[in-house]
Amino acid sequence: MDIINRRPGLTALVAFIAGLIIGLVVLGWGLFPVEYTGADPSGLFPEYQTIYVRNAADLYAFNNNQQRLIEALNGWGGDAVACELAQASADPADQQRLMAAATLVNGVGCGAVAPTGGQTAIPGAQATLPAGATLPAGTSVAAPGTLPEEGGSSKLPGLLLGLLLLLLVVAIFYVWNRRRALTEGVEGDDLEYRESSTSQKSGRSPFARSSAAPAAAAATTEPLTVPIARFRTAYTRGHDTYDDSFSIENAGGDFLGECGVGISEIIGASTPKNVTAFEVWLFDKNDIRTITKVIMSDHAFFDEALKAKLAPKGEPVLARENETIVLETATLIINAEITEMDYGENSDMPDASYFDRFTIELSAWTKEGDYGTSSPAGSEDDLLNY
Repeated sequence: MDIINRRPGLTALVAFIAGLIIGLVVLGWGLFPVEYTGADPSGLFPEYQTIYVRNAADLYAFNNNQQRLIEALNGWGGDAVACELAQASADPADQQRLMAAATLVNGVGCGAVAPTGGQTAIPGAQATLPAGATLPAGTSVAAPGTLPEEGGSSKLPGLLLGLLLLLLVVAIFYVWNRRRALTEGVEGDDLEYRESSTSQKSGRSPFARSSAAPAAAAATTEPLTVPIARFRTAYTRGHDTYDDSFSIENAGGDFLGECGVGISEIIGASTPKNVTAFEVWLFDKNDIRTITKVIMSDHAFFDEALKAKLAPKGEPVLARENETIVLETATLIINAEITEMDYGENSDMPDASYFDRFTIELSAWTKEGDYGTSSPAGSEDDLLNY
């Protein structure tokens, strides 16, 4: 559920590809493939057409069954194939059989068969029917046929593959654009936020709108409230799957969004992992964006190559104890305060490059101030979720 909310585009792409594989490959080609029935010899490869025509001509020379020969070669270009085989044959008897078969089908022999597909007509050749052979009464003579295009295979698989590749390119482009939009920070915001330990102890909101009014007047209008939710999460070296997420709800139990902290980047190849950056994120059900900021160690923050690598994930922030990081969406605000952090020490690693311990506290606020029933400032500890 968390990955669906955080990465809807990627989830849609994975679901589309899985459905395409199951529907096209597994069901369409594997379990229920298309079966072709009732096709004529025009769908065969040229080499199989020649075998078919030669066998039909040999059978006709054997049993003199004119109707069966006409049914075998008429309507798909069998007479043209017979003439081509007769031209290429060096055996006079074989030539006579093939030309007789073509004459029975088209009534004019091989001399009138127009060359098609690179074939050459047999000039001046005039086949004759075997002695005593006549066309059956009522039999219509078909025009000379043409050979089918070489290959005879359907182009549908190629078209489907091209369509699949096009859809994949469009989906990748969509996900890339969406991810870039999600990682862009909010510019030109007219809100300025401030937080101090005094304001948290008194229960005062840690953010205030910029105003030219005197400080005393602002103090009288600023609401005395507590966060609608507060979460604390801690990482210790060795927790290589660290990724905590929390659901944000108001006093009435309505779902407002989610927030969380997880590993963003590691350095080195040792075990346990050396975590050099964390990512803190905020999802708002009323906002299409998921805001992410990357909390980086001293080494990672001042390493331009590593900093550029992590830039697409979110705004870089230098990790400092008691530092507060603000994440804002359409209706939610998260104050993420780093309450404790220690770097690991290893002679093989740069100084201040990976975290040994890292604790962060997330306080969630709503912009509209609809918190439901407010709790007294003294009960803030009851909101902590460890």
